[in-house]
Amino acid sequence: MLVKICGLGSTEQARAAVDAGADAIGFVFAESVRRIDPAAAAAISNTVAESIKKVAVMLHPSNDEWQAVLRAFRPDVLQTDAEDFADLDVPDDVECWPVWREGNKVTDTRFPIFVYEGPKSGQGETVDWARAAEVAPRGNMILAGGLSAANVGEAIATVRPFGVDVSSAVESAPGEKDPNMIREFISAARAAEKKL
Repeated sequence: MLVKICGLGSTEQARAAVDAGADAIGFVFAESVRRIDPAAAAAISNTVAESIKKVAVMLHPSNDEWQAVLRAFRPDVLQTDAEDFADLDVPDDVECWPVWREGNKVTDTRFPIFVYEGPKSGQGETVDWARAAEVAPRGNMILAGGLSAANVGEAIATVRPFGVDVSSAVESAPGEKDPNMIREFISAARAAEKKL
């Protein structure tokens, strides 16, 4: 089970995520309280083991915007809405994680991993897990949207995703990641994984 902690803004937050057992850490380069400068994201990610996937999270970027993030940050993964990839030059050594939004018809299944979430990112909106469970077999789904330590176990049991992604539910205030909440979330996800 891949666990991604998204919307990180400091070395302390990244360390808390990695120490708790996160497999991937996300940095937001779209309009958000969690938005970060690419150079700052690079400095933070340089303190983290290479085995942890560093994810650039964007939303409808121009190719120029993406190239600026690529140059300054050098992510392992680009995560953005599925339709965005048609206009972006992504090098072969960067994984593509398209975001499939609940309610949208998905026609592009060429990428092995995809993120499934609600209409808006970072809002804590829970998706319909029954519908997500129907989509999950189409690839390696990372389930996002409204997950927390309290419900991630049920979500994993229902959807059986490849991974889970959390941001706002591990914060004590918008943009302020809480190490204890991160640990609780990852512990709950790992416990649910063992029951699959």
